[in-house]
Amino acid sequence: MNAPLPVEVLKQHLIDPEICIRCNTCEETCPVDAITHDSNNYVVDPEICNGCMACVPPCPTGSIDNWRLVVRAEAYSVQDQLGWEELPQEKPLPLDAAAGGEGGQATPAPQAEAGPAQAAAVTAATPGAAVPPWSAAHPYVNLYTHKTPITATVVGNYRVTGADTESDIHHIVLDFGEQPFPVLEGQSIGILPPGVDAQGRPHHARQYSLASPRDGERAGYNNLSLTVKRVTQDHGGAAAHGVCSNYLCDLAKNDTVQVIGPFGHTFLMPNHPQANLIMICTGTGSAPMRAMTERSRRLIGTADIGKLMLFFGARTERELPYFGPLMKLPRDFIDINLALSREPGQPKRYVQDLIRERAAHVRGLLADRNTCIYVCGLKGMEVGVLDALRDVVVQSGEDWSILHDVLRREGRLHFETY
Repeated sequence: MNAPLPVEVLKQHLIDPEICIRCNTCEETCPVDAITHDSNNYVVDPEICNGCMACVPPCPTGSIDNWRLVVRAEAYSVQDQLGWEELPQEKPLPLDAAAGGEGGQATPAPQAEAGPAQAAAVTAATPGAAVPPWSAAHPYVNLYTHKTPITATVVGNYRVTGADTESDIHHIVLDFGEQPFPVLEGQSIGILPPGVDAQGRPHHARQYSLASPRDGERAGYNNLSLTVKRVTQDHGGAAAHGVCSNYLCDLAKNDTVQVIGPFGHTFLMPNHPQANLIMICTGTGSAPMRAMTERSRRLIGTADIGKLMLFFGARTERELPYFGPLMKLPRDFIDINLALSREPGQPKRYVQDLIRERAAHVRGLLADRNTCIYVCGLKGMEVGVLDALRDVVVQSGEDWSILHDVLRREGRLHFETY
């Protein structure tokens, strides 16, 4: 009599809908297009996912790092996952699961080893580091969730671009009173806008980077700040109403907001003396750069400070957030390079152009292992910045691919793009 065939078990990759903030990082990162979403959830297709793990390190919340052992024939489908409000409990496996007979131990189905093409795809999908700088302080994450948000009070809301410009960007200060909400430079939070979506479900949180240092917008206070652009059109120029951005930009002093987080465990500021920062940003991507710059400024006179170099892109000076305060910073404290693409009477210049123009200074900082690079802004700037850094390195006769790998491995090159 023939023995029954063993049941194949799958270690299924799932996303926790209670923690996920729908930032789209995982879907953009996945090299095999196994991740998709609808208006409710982000999900992983078990028929496509190969367990390469490329999506796990970039996730700011850790919601992506969830797994269930399931009988492959009973794997949770994409439609199952799209309808979830929370992850299912682990189900007991049959005794003969993938063990060759009754009473055996279940084992996950083996994953195919990544070949050169897959490894290259993973590298291309993750141009930055998956680990923080070695000296970064320990971050707290996911202290507050969709089910258990924290309430903050608006203590300030100021427009930081010219009133006559299309770019309506606000600096918003939130106070948490006596409620604990520890954060670090480079982290982000989620804001829960009021109301419901087209399907009648409460809005999911929208993610915003912190624009203030760890000790608060006002030093010694339990508050933080955000840099928020009012969204009135999509990337293609069509009219669009940003649910959360308009909500935030219209807030008045003493209004309250529901906050979740904090998020982020890699895009963090180094914490050791003489650490150098190369900061490259556009628009509201200036938020984490402002936080890191202000942290460094507050350390003047109390600790050794490395070199700060900023490449900041906008269409015009009046559309550049924090332009006035930025110009008041001492030149021997921070090396500021402004790339203006539509300033009247000036040629178009972008951040990658200025990186090439300042090649000698950039190359000198890249040669120092105390240097960390941070890039924040629209997704499209990644390629231009990487090409510019490559050109700088190649001009000096060095191999960019080797240095790029070192920067990623040592947590010294970070991207936060959207």
